[in-house]
Amino acid sequence: MRAAVCLILALASASGSALAQTRTPFQVRCEDTISKTVSVLTAQQNGYSIDTHLPYRALTAMKGVARSNAFVLGLTRTDSQVKIALAGPMLFDPVSGYECVAPQIGVSLTYAPVIIYIGREFPPGTCAYDEILKHELRHMKTYMDHLPRVESTVRAALAKRFEARPLYAPRGTAKAALAREIDTGWLPYIKAEMRKVETLQAAIDSPQEYARLGKACNGEIQTILAGKAAPAGK
Repeated sequence: MRAAVCLILALASASGSALAQTRTPFQVRCEDTISKTVSVLTAQQNGYSIDTHLPYRALTAMKGVARSNAFVLGLTRTDSQVKIALAGPMLFDPVSGYECVAPQIGVSLTYAPVIIYIGREFPPGTCAYDEILKHELRHMKTYMDHLPRVESTVRAALAKRFEARPLYAPRGTAKAALAREIDTGWLPYIKAEMRKVETLQAAIDSPQEYARLGKACNGEIQTILAGKAAPAGK
């Protein structure tokens, strides 16, 4: 990301260095007449559903738990999606050979509808089902709470980067350079911010939580597991 950002900043500086004290007519046109830079973010949560048709052993295989004495009783799954649209008006100066563009960047952050799996051995209405669901709803809430935090972080970063000013570059290169910055810098950055939720999710699956589930409902879960070990992480 840093290299791509520096590319655009270097282009802008090259255009403005000779005009440090006085704006040229071209700068006046770019900065006073075309649209200011715009960064628009939308965050969308798409709800959830509960699936109870799979046995807990299938959920264990789905999670990829390697330990033979560990089982996944419930599993919360979703996919984060990041889309970036790039546009913006542009002007060209035949005297300097430079062009300016006012970037208009639209970022969409969404989660695919969450699916909460609960092993079919734990039917709705039982204490075991309720305890497993309660645990999985914590995972879902963590996903949902993370989305507006990412939106706020990315919005601030975009505003700091572009500062509502047009970007300057040699003719025919501005949008290509900006697209490279988006693809190689901003997209990986935003995806990394979205992935930070996994650290929060791992904290939910603590040894203390496993122990609590193992003792919940007067041992109902352990009885269903026929004396197997406590459930593995989600």
